[in-house]
Amino acid sequence: MTDLAKPMPATPAGEGGASVTDSGSATANHGGTAVSGIVNGGIKNEHHEHYHAGPASPIVWPVQIGRPPALASAFQPRESLRAQIRAARSDGSDVVLTQHSTSTAAAVDVLAGGGGVGKTQLAAWFAHHAIREQTADLVMWVTAGTEDQIIAAYARAATRLNLPGAIGADPAGDATAFCEWLHTTDRRWIIVLDDVTDAAHLQRWWPPAGGNGWTIATTRLRTAAITSSGRRRINIDVYALDESMAYLAQRLTSEGLAQLLDDQTADLTETLGHLPLALAHAAAYMINEAETCTAYLNRYTTGRQRLTELMPADAEPDAYGRPIDVTLLLNLTAANATTPIGLARPALELAALLDPAGHPDDLWTTPAITEYLTAQRNPNNASQPDEPATPVTTDQARAVVRLLHRYGLLTHTPTDGPRAVRIHALTARATRERTTTNTAVTAHAAADALKHLWPANDHTLQAAPLVQALRANTTALHTNASAALWQPDGHPLLYTVGNSLLNAGLHTTATTYWHTLTQHAHTHLGPDHPDTLTARANLAFSYWQAGRTTEAITIEEQVLTDRERILGSDHSDTIRARANLAVSYWQAGRTTEAITIQEQVLTDRERILGSDHPNTIRARGNLAASYRQAGRTNDAVTLNEQVLADSERILGPDHPATIRARGNLAVSYQQTGRTNDALTLNEQVATDRERILGPEHPDTIRARANLAASYRQAGRTSDAIPIEEQVLTDFERILGPEHPDTVTARGNLAASYGQAGRTSDAIPIEEQVLADRERILGPDHPDTLNARGNLAASCWQAGRTNDAITLLRAVVSDSERVLGPQHPSTITAIAALHTWTTSQ
Repeated sequence: MTDLAKPMPATPAGEGGASVTDSGSATANHGGTAVSGIVNGGIKNEHHEHYHAGPASPIVWPVQIGRPPALASAFQPRESLRAQIRAARSDGSDVVLTQHSTSTAAAVDVLAGGGGVGKTQLAAWFAHHAIREQTADLVMWVTAGTEDQIIAAYARAATRLNLPGAIGADPAGDATAFCEWLHTTDRRWIIVLDDVTDAAHLQRWWPPAGGNGWTIATTRLRTAAITSSGRRRINIDVYALDESMAYLAQRLTSEGLAQLLDDQTADLTETLGHLPLALAHAAAYMINEAETCTAYLNRYTTGRQRLTELMPADAEPDAYGRPIDVTLLLNLTAANATTPIGLARPALELAALLDPAGHPDDLWTTPAITEYLTAQRNPNNASQPDEPATPVTTDQARAVVRLLHRYGLLTHTPTDGPRAVRIHALTARATRERTTTNTAVTAHAAADALKHLWPANDHTLQAAPLVQALRANTTALHTNASAALWQPDGHPLLYTVGNSLLNAGLHTTATTYWHTLTQHAHTHLGPDHPDTLTARANLAFSYWQAGRTTEAITIEEQVLTDRERILGSDHSDTIRARANLAVSYWQAGRTTEAITIQEQVLTDRERILGSDHPNTIRARGNLAASYRQAGRTNDAVTLNEQVLADSERILGPDHPATIRARGNLAVSYQQTGRTNDALTLNEQVATDRERILGPEHPDTIRARANLAASYRQAGRTSDAIPIEEQVLTDFERILGPEHPDTVTARGNLAASYGQAGRTSDAIPIEEQVLADRERILGPDHPDTLNARGNLAASCWQAGRTNDAITLLRAVVSDSERVLGPQHPSTITAIAALHTWTTSQ
């Protein structure tokens, strides 16, 4: 497992993300406006392929997003509870109106209760009813255990509803767009948020209260945050006696086993505490074993005594825990003795470590699972120690899932795709507390299976439901068996999840994830373990990708020091750390330091890997970007031409690295004044990226930004402005208003406004850009100097002579100090200042 490598862009990219490239002159000549930068994108991994969104399909209403779980056999309607929910739906608008506004709004019902009482089933009934009766145009079922799950579901809805700009490239932005749609739509909708585990996860994502919309949430939480803002709690308790009796009667009768009901039925329901989950376990046992209520009650009593003897003296399970412990023990013992014999227990113990909301049934056909079941069914092959263990087949693995389904210990719904196999949270908890298998063995088998299922192109729209389920299952597995996944090393699955979050554009979530993973690695493996260093390097990468360069540098400097000490200076991980640090120095404007490191990286890679290795080509491109930033434009052009030729020869003309090299060469041509050559290349790059990535992919947007810059330099301002306006809108939505690419796009639009004579439009934008640059990058960053020079040029163009000269004098002084007196930007600023001061 290796850490992420920053990309080869028009940024230097040691190896991963997207960034901003300086286009050249930091200031303007008399009467002109400088370009503050060209957005040019890297792709994080060279072999990254992207989903082409294609034309949007017409929406066919009603729309269903997510799949509510199937209603249980003999589902009890619980009329009194449904009446309360309906009343809250009707009366809630009055409550919300009184507290919030004079507009019509509906309350959000929060079903609160302990495990196993049927909250999810009751919420599922309302979802199924809305689908069947078409009482809503949109019905959504959202597993709401984590913020990532909520964002992914909302983003999926945004793409299904063809909301503007929602193509799956920016899940958080798409989710926000969906929330905004909920605020404004006339469509009727119902959203179920199932199993809310943390009110903070929903702080930004509670659907709006509205006359046409309705939200039902299920949770065990009872905090004020859950029931605020007009949300009304409705407490869900166990069945009443008549509901328990009706459930057993319907369940057994539907299987043609009404004769199993007898005069002890009521006593059995009482003994089970009228708990729906315990009753479901009991009914499944009686059906499979053809056992009467009286016989089962006797068996249950014996099992409870046996469990009491086995449990520690200080163990005090909650009111719902004890019945589940006993019914689980009985069902699991029976299932384990049923063909395929000996597989039920290890299979359930593995499922209990995963997400209760479901995992793919394909997991049970992976080699990791069949090998695990083989080893657990034949521990040490005790019956015939001289014979090899009989391997478990994929058919047997699938059969054990169906067996556990028959005994009510799992729910297997093959049509539910990535959530086909579910386990009730209370069943899972009871199973984990009574496990007989080595947890580390079980956890590693589950992790290996999840890793096996992970799609190569996990960032694509088609893969989103599977990837979201895999991430959720990894989170549950890590929560339930954290220490096991760090022995002997960090399991690769944990790192795959972090990379997946970055691929999905969930930068904030990714940063939080890598920070947590780094802490776990430090605790379990120690500060010098390679996996700890990898986690820290990837945390730095997440900072870098989010534009938090200073934080990235601090970590990367320490990672490089540690890798040189531990691995040696020629190790591939050490060279990668060196390359990534250089990229961050480049992004921070520390160009001289970046060049020194990148020249060393290129020399090392040519010596170790050869001149044609992709990593060597990448190093060459990164060095070219730094040469360009340092004003060594001819050196940059020479290297960029070599990189493009090598990439086309070795990787092919459509490879992402080749397209990126083409764009980087265009930047260098543009800086040398070869405008027509740059324009030709940028048109080709924009066409290629739109064809391969889709019209709204971030890298396509960057290509359009570069094309607009070429149009501006060629004097085609009227062609540049519409493109740049759209680029800015897209980046603000996708990357956020303070991301370096967004700020650069803002500056580029201002430059075109100025060139078009729209100085009054340009100046307010440039003032904002300068303020953002000073706050985010600092007063001495080259991009900040560019921004100050651009504002000076616009002030001069607007007749604000004194303001312009004051700003430009500061630019000259700072450029001489920061960039050096011979830097092209410094020379341009000095010439402009001389022209302005002598013309007064």
